[in-house]
Amino acid sequence: MTNHSETTGPSESGDFTGAAAASGRSVHDTQITLRTPAELADALPYLLGYRPEDSMVLVALHDRGGRGRFGGRARLGIPANPDDWESAARQLAQGLTTGGERRGTRPEQMVAYVCQEPAPGESGRDVMRRLASLAQLLRTECGRLDVPVIEALCVSDGRFWSYCCPTEECCPPDGTPMGLPGTSVLAAAATYAGIQVRGTLRELRARLLPWETGAAPDQEIALDRAGMALVPRILDDTFRAHVAEETLALAERIIGRYAAAPPESGIHQEDRRDDDLLTHEEAATLILGLQDRTTRDRAAAWMEGGEAGPALRLWRALARRCVGPYGEHAAAPLTLAGWVAWSAGDDLEAREALAMALGADPDYLFARLLHQACNEGLDPEAIRRCLRTERTGRAGANRASAESATAEGATAEGVTADSATADGEAMDSPTAVGDTGGRTDPGSGRTPPAASGPRRRRGPRTGGGADGRRPHPEGTRPRQTGGEHTRPGSSKPSGGTRARAGESRDARGGRAAREGT
Repeated sequence: MTNHSETTGPSESGDFTGAAAASGRSVHDTQITLRTPAELADALPYLLGYRPEDSMVLVALHDRGGRGRFGGRARLGIPANPDDWESAARQLAQGLTTGGERRGTRPEQMVAYVCQEPAPGESGRDVMRRLASLAQLLRTECGRLDVPVIEALCVSDGRFWSYCCPTEECCPPDGTPMGLPGTSVLAAAATYAGIQVRGTLRELRARLLPWETGAAPDQEIALDRAGMALVPRILDDTFRAHVAEETLALAERIIGRYAAAPPESGIHQEDRRDDDLLTHEEAATLILGLQDRTTRDRAAAWMEGGEAGPALRLWRALARRCVGPYGEHAAAPLTLAGWVAWSAGDDLEAREALAMALGADPDYLFARLLHQACNEGLDPEAIRRCLRTERTGRAGANRASAESATAEGATAEGVTADSATADGEAMDSPTAVGDTGGRTDPGSGRTPPAASGPRRRRGPRTGGGADGRRPHPEGTRPRQTGGEHTRPGSSKPSGGTRARAGESRDARGGRAAREGT
């Protein structure tokens, strides 16, 4: 199997519900009735949003009030080996049917398409004959699920054939020419409803494929250098957070650069402009940095508003830079491209980018989960809410951390100033705090051992002396406490016992001062 399932949610093709609602027009203003095989063949690009190539497609029909309406659509690439056609047809039929059942809209009928351009030396009629067995397998697999195929068409070389119509007058053997693009009633209704048809999937994939130009070797060299510099830091828990911040800051700068770039006409010109705005070194740094899944998840928050468009362009550009042996590294930017496209409402590019991410790394869980959710037609808003919450939480934590750091810095400056003042007071005091109560011996010039050594810096204090009170100037009376009795007219404790008690208190005070340092 060459491609992937592309099951979408229910869509009323005759109503163009989403586009009509978005443009403010009534849904009933764009109702179109399709009656013939020619109209069904012309409708296919508008049902898918692009012109399929090398594809097998099923479109579900629902009976509402006696009128059939289009529902979900599913597409698979036609396997190169015809032996794989049966399993592919079974997968396509079961995927579309079970997907509709989960949404409560089981298909009642199907329209089948097989689309392929002729190989060299082959005509469109030859393609029709060669794919007839594949069309029959689609009809058989749908029949096993009790969902009949009411029309099966082959589109090739600008013509279509019906496998269900035996009348040559209606469906000649050489096929019926397709109408010119944009000339049918359906095309006019689609334009009025704001629906645009892309080119082919091949053109869409080309925007995401690695370079095969002369610049690819230079990009590979830049990736080698970035790998030697960043991978050891990413693997080291000490530096991983720093690498994440550097990667996200660089990505944010480039997104701003892309947003400020002048517009270009045409997708090729747009991609060339984006490539020119991104250096080899910047691309290599981002590709390697996004291999960290936490960093990738934070980058996924650029998903809406004015950030979504430039971010999607950056992820495409990075996918194109995963050249040579770095093909597996494209899983991260491809997944981000798929996610942003899905968040922006472009299911087609989302499915294709996510499928290519799984092709680069089949075990890439984020891509697998997003691909499944997109194919099942789920609403991406639930994921957006989670990413918004995480982004807001990180912003709040960063603000709190910055405010805390500012407060701590201010407190530290205040403590340093108070400590310097306290040390100055201690030096001027007759007895240094932390002494054992003795003074320097004038005769010997020596200080008791308890007071020797470098002075320890202490935090701010409320008082001085051994018991934490500030020393009193000579000639003043200290306040008398219950634990210390003084002799009238004297500021010193009386008796040897009181002196030893004072020395003990001095020692405790010195120890407390040291413990508070």
